[in-house]
Amino acid sequence: MKAAGQVVVVTGGAGGIGRALAERLHRDGAKAVVVADIDGAGADVVAKGIGGLALRCDVGKESDVLALIEETERRLGPIGLFCSNAGIAAGFDLEADIASASNEDWARSWAVNVMSHVYAARALVPRMKARGGGYFLITVSAAGLLSQIGSAIYSTTKHAAVGFAESLAIAHRADNVRVSILCPQGVDTAMLRGLPRGPQSSDGVLSAEQVADAASAGLERESFLILPHPEVETYIRRKTENYDRWLAGMAKLLTRTREAAS
Repeated sequence: MKAAGQVVVVTGGAGGIGRALAERLHRDGAKAVVVADIDGAGADVVAKGIGGLALRCDVGKESDVLALIEETERRLGPIGLFCSNAGIAAGFDLEADIASASNEDWARSWAVNVMSHVYAARALVPRMKARGGGYFLITVSAAGLLSQIGSAIYSTTKHAAVGFAESLAIAHRADNVRVSILCPQGVDTAMLRGLPRGPQSSDGVLSAEQVADAASAGLERESFLILPHPEVETYIRRKTENYDRWLAGMAKLLTRTREAAS
């Protein structure tokens, strides 16, 4: 799909990958770009820079997501592309027991990293079906395909996001509802800079703009899986070829990462 002429919504649009997506899709000729974020002031800055609309939204709350969609369509018309990009990273600790993170961190991460996509689809799929189709771009992470050393929360919620996106793509293909998932490794954002140094940066950290460029190209191809880091495809193959060997290799990687951090 081409963004040209489409009403586009980008959640988590105040910074990082979301900001780069909003700016790239604007350059691609979107009819209008809505920049949504829990940081309303930050969203406003980005929206003003591209002539878009800023709306405050906590994507972990279904009422906020529904209000975002209804306000967008009331003011700008039908949403053609919904970029469900907002995400959070919690529970990162290389030394802690893997299930030791708090229930609060699990619940908030589940709400933002998984249920936000469910809420968007619940509201938009019936509308898209009624008007002949639409598109979801869901920002996940390579962690949703592989794993994330140091955070079971991040790995688990990102795996769940992949599972939901697959279900969405399968169930509504006949309705002309298309889905892509954007799965980078290390990206130079505030999120990455706030994490302990680890293997997420081992294949080179991309700029948010490079990731947005990859997303734009993947949308035009209508590829389900968009990999800004091409190495990830090799890692997926290794994982599926010999799961036990892959798990042993990841355990060794964790040991090396812990040693480097000490």
